[in-house]
Amino acid sequence: MKRHLALLVLPVLLGAAAPSPSATPQPSPANIHAANGWFRYLLPNIPAGGYMTLSNSGDSTTRLIGASSPACGTLMLHKTVNDGGTSMMEMVKSITIPAHGQVSFAEGGYHLMCMKPKMKVGDKIGITLKFADGGDLLLLLPVYGPSGPSGA
Repeated sequence: MKRHLALLVLPVLLGAAAPSPSATPQPSPANIHAANGWFRYLLPNIPAGGYMTLSNSGDSTTRLIGASSPACGTLMLHKTVNDGGTSMMEMVKSITIPAHGQVSFAEGGYHLMCMKPKMKVGDKIGITLKFADGGDLLLLLPVYGPSGPSGA
């Protein structure tokens, strides 16, 4: 449990590293599309998870480098990893979205981690996704309970 907490807290204390400039052109957020986005909310003292599919219709790979929301104390990019049979969540600095490809944010993989959530089931919360090219994508996502959209 201590290791799990350290993985959540340490990146927050250290801060996210600045993205390095890229020599290849990056697509604008107009090439990035989100589908089936939502948040799972449990309790105010338990992190909420954000899920969606991001698609890149552009000719170049792009990187998601951050996220923010007024409904979260902190909103981080996370990935669930398996370490010796134990699932843990780790903060990631960026998520690559391939040209003409997509990345799913789902349970057991990439997801958004909302620390100190300020939301309730039935809300729609605004989030901003930040990309390496400097562009932002604004989304409005519904909030569901433990069963997710299928239990709504």
